[in-house]
Amino acid sequence: MKYSENIEAIAELQPDYLGFIFWENSKRRFDSEEIPQLDSKIKKVGVFVDAKINEIIARKNQFDLDLIQLHGSESVAICEELQEQNIKIIKAFSINNQFDFSKLKQYIPYVDYFLFDTKGKLPGGNGITFDWKILENYSYEIPYFLSGGIGSTELEAVKQFIKTKAGKNCVAIDVNSRFELKSGYKNENKLRKFKKSLYEN
Repeated sequence: MKYSENIEAIAELQPDYLGFIFWENSKRRFDSEEIPQLDSKIKKVGVFVDAKINEIIARKNQFDLDLIQLHGSESVAICEELQEQNIKIIKAFSINNQFDFSKLKQYIPYVDYFLFDTKGKLPGGNGITFDWKILENYSYEIPYFLSGGIGSTELEAVKQFIKTKAGKNCVAIDVNSRFELKSGYKNENKLRKFKKSLYEN
């Protein structure tokens, strides 16, 4: 999220999370001085890419962020140090068909969630889905967010996936670029329809 009036409009839809990107190279970078007041049920997620720990902590405190999403090549040590600051962590990994899930094991003691996104040119927001069947190789109990180019055309596939064994630990569907009118500005009507349909049998 980027624009105040759009943040307020999307918050009316009561998403579980709203993301705010603080990576300076992102066209969606959040550069306002404050986030509009949100319902306490909506968790504010700050997204960082290989940022310094002091910057992450400063942003967390400035915007009262509920979770931090690490979307770069952050080490286990960085996750451990942030956890020691009582910061809840989503660690993102870019997935392709050759992804080795065993590399996640070392992160398990220090993160609250994983996020699986499509491996692409950018750390995120590439607008491309990956083959979710590869998540059958995910054998850990830590819950994860499913990300990567998910739009309205993937709705039925998402509903089917979360019923599978591979989807049993999927606790959130992360949507972004496929619901934008412009970078960082989300289409309220499309998101409302998507959310409503997601919960229909």
